[in-house]
Amino acid sequence: MAERIPRVPVREQDPKVRAHNFEEVCYGYNTSEAQLEASRCLHCKNPRCVGACPVGIDIPGFVAKVAAGEFAAAAEVIARDSSLPAVCGRVCPQETQCEGSCVLGIKSEPVAIGKLERFVADWAHAQKANHSEMVPEKSKETVQKGKRIAVIGSGPAGLACASDLAKWGYDVTIFEALHKAGGVLEYGIPEFRLPKETVLKHEIEEVTRLGVKIETDVIVGRTVTIDALMGQEGFKAVFVGTGAGLPKFMGIPGENLCGVFSANEFLTRNNLMKAFREDYLTPIHAGKKVCVVGGGNVAMDAARTALRLGAEVHIVYRRTENELPARREEVHHAKEEGIVFDLLTNPVQVLGDEKGWVRALKCIRMELGEPDESGRRSPVPIPGSEFEIETDTVIMALGTSPNPLIAQTTVGLETGRRGVLVADENGATTRPGIFAGGDAVSGAATVILAMGAGRKAAKAIDAYLNAQ
Repeated sequence: MAERIPRVPVREQDPKVRAHNFEEVCYGYNTSEAQLEASRCLHCKNPRCVGACPVGIDIPGFVAKVAAGEFAAAAEVIARDSSLPAVCGRVCPQETQCEGSCVLGIKSEPVAIGKLERFVADWAHAQKANHSEMVPEKSKETVQKGKRIAVIGSGPAGLACASDLAKWGYDVTIFEALHKAGGVLEYGIPEFRLPKETVLKHEIEEVTRLGVKIETDVIVGRTVTIDALMGQEGFKAVFVGTGAGLPKFMGIPGENLCGVFSANEFLTRNNLMKAFREDYLTPIHAGKKVCVVGGGNVAMDAARTALRLGAEVHIVYRRTENELPARREEVHHAKEEGIVFDLLTNPVQVLGDEKGWVRALKCIRMELGEPDESGRRSPVPIPGSEFEIETDTVIMALGTSPNPLIAQTTVGLETGRRGVLVADENGATTRPGIFAGGDAVSGAATVILAMGAGRKAAKAIDAYLNAQ
């Protein structure tokens, strides 16, 4: 019977309306919709969805509770393994992870695991249920150790690592360089995908209820060094979860013209500094016609943000739609909202006017050749196919790499290709007592993968301190 029930659709804002506001696009499930969707789960003996979840949530367990209407119990199941359920339910690429491994997806649509996780988290928030009350009692033995741990960076990796360590009784302090906690969740993901005051702020408050302290405006490597934290301030271990915030550019002529942004700057000014709100004194040049170069989730976020600021927006991508690395849902939403996709197109120069402002993006047509090392077919330029796209703003969304500050100011930390920190599968770096995870080690990836790395590192830190 379960496989015959079609997947329950999620209610959303009308595309024509949401294209002009920053309110959340998806409304999520109501109670009856969530229970109906949860009833589709087959409760496999060997649930592949759990193995595909980077933080190992007992997915069949919480889904069964939802189907039974036991929402508080469902929240307790999730809280064992995830400190950010309302975030993950909104921004995780479930289609390539838990939902992508759902048996129902072989012949039908997979269970909407992400939407159910969001429902449970939002329900718990509405009921004022605290995560700290849902986790197992702290080990008294661990509490008595009084060992202090520093976590650098309050993004998903840092929050996940700090949460687990706090649950085990450690004294954890997170050091955040910006004036608000959240890392990429705060500055990178737009309001219409992840509301900051009603969702993210609440999730971070739940982490602090576990006993985690967060100090903002602390740039480790400048304000204080890791050596000082461990040598003078008494921290017994350090986790580096500083992400990958250093933007990449193409290296083509004209990238220094006025009107060229990195997606990082554009999104940070809009998300963290509220440039989209008239009552904030941090405006940004949005432009009337914007070209976003890239095809990942960050490109979609930048494009959809520019659209809401009043621009006509083009996404310029050198492969076809089939190769777009962004989530299918984000691509679908972007198309619905009227964003133009210029595919098999690659920029070769940014053209400027006599005042030094962008006037056009010179591009060349591409065709797909043989697969590259990632398995995707390599784009090849078509000679003589150059053309111009008229534009006054160009946003480069080409990926990011870690900021080198931590490595430059910490003796004994090795870095690898593109400046990532060298760490083993459990997060141990080349210097004893210092662990790392998330984008600082892997390069730019997803929120849930960063959380998984943070949890692995927490276990490794616990083992390291217990062996002292």
